[in-house]
Amino acid sequence: MSILVSAIGQGLLWATLGIGLFLTFRILDFPDMTVEGTFPLGAAVTVTLIANGMNPALASLTAALAGALAGLVTGLIYTKGKVPILLAGILTMTAIYSINLRVMGQANRSLLGKETLFTAPFLDFLPKSFPTVMVGLLIIIAVTGATAAFLQTELGQAFIVTGDNRAMARSLGVNTDNMTIMGLMVSNALIGLGGALVAQNNGFADVNMGIGVIVVALASIIIGEVIFTDQMSLTDRLITVAIGSVLYRFVLVIVLYLGFNANDLNLFSAVVLGLALILPQLRKHFKLGSVLRKGVASHD
Repeated sequence: MSILVSAIGQGLLWATLGIGLFLTFRILDFPDMTVEGTFPLGAAVTVTLIANGMNPALASLTAALAGALAGLVTGLIYTKGKVPILLAGILTMTAIYSINLRVMGQANRSLLGKETLFTAPFLDFLPKSFPTVMVGLLIIIAVTGATAAFLQTELGQAFIVTGDNRAMARSLGVNTDNMTIMGLMVSNALIGLGGALVAQNNGFADVNMGIGVIVVALASIIIGEVIFTDQMSLTDRLITVAIGSVLYRFVLVIVLYLGFNANDLNLFSAVVLGLALILPQLRKHFKLGSVLRKGVASHD
């Protein structure tokens, strides 16, 4: 039970990362590699600030701001420098590695003995692992609600149109470059916040903790979409990202329960994501085969 509760809590924390990537991957329609630098950046900023006496909540917000700045850099390289988005993200991600080392002053830093969001006094009455679930639930509700509300505004609709059809957006007077930069900033702010939350929950930050996080975020998005139907509102799709993140954690728990080595988790993450990406195509294939068989039977 403790392991399952912990998996739910971890899934809720990582869901923030999934929602952040959803904005670029699904709405702007490109994968942003900046996330592999922004995630540890959020962790490094938060751990360093908390270790120096800052309030954990304020430190987490500062981490989100640092993530937004990273997104701004990628956005400027992409829109003004005309560098392909993948390369722009990789350039920013590479630069952030050195920044993280400077922020922490070393490769990793601990929060041992420091107050975090998960040691707040109002959580003392909860059993072990439940503070993670409580904090994760409160934050993901706030993040999902705020993101959904933003996307329903006039600015949010302009952002969505930019991802759907840039030429049409420009014909409507939308500055697509500004929308792209804004999307990258909001996305990476959420990812920086995710890094801050995971670092506080784990009790440390490490410069290498961003390796493979884009796969984790994509798995959250794809698993949620595969399990639920395509006929969903945008708000529903944001909710499925959180559910997909939790389900993904359950998959990892099952993998460890079956006795596989923890060092193979990235391998299993890639396999799970690959299967989730292939499954919709298999569904279409089987549906098409079923329709053809019915057609042949009807003709006979």
